[in-house]
Amino acid sequence: MSLTEKISADLMAAMKAKDSLTLDALRAAKTAFTIARTAKGAEAVLTPEEEIKILQKLVKQRHESAEIYQQNNRPDLFEKEMAEANILKKYLPAKMSDDELTTAVKIIIEHTRAKTPADIGRVMGIAMKELAGKAEGREISEKVKLLLGS
Repeated sequence: MSLTEKISADLMAAMKAKDSLTLDALRAAKTAFTIARTAKGAEAVLTPEEEIKILQKLVKQRHESAEIYQQNNRPDLFEKEMAEANILKKYLPAKMSDDELTTAVKIIIEHTRAKTPADIGRVMGIAMKELAGKAEGREISEKVKLLLGS
């Protein structure tokens, strides 16, 4: 079952349960998927990687909005945004631990035969594809730089 199908099924369950918070979060995700599918030049079906990227973007937007609401002393809106972010996070793959990330990056470095900081770009391209959704880009970048000694 694809992420789109899972979200659609959970959306129906949230409607039946009259869970407005979950309903709002899942409707936003479904809308984002529809927009991505119907964008000019897009495929009719989203790949799992595209679905994950869309969800990550939605979670990030919720966190940014929550931060703004907190700065403006709006705890009601802050709570809503954080709750929606937590609902959407359930559909994302589990994040890698630091040790798992180190191991994965070492394997990629080994396969690419990277030795110097000049090879960072090549390693990053592969690492970002393989570790998409499992680790933040910033974390991957820091780990690659650390392991290649830059």
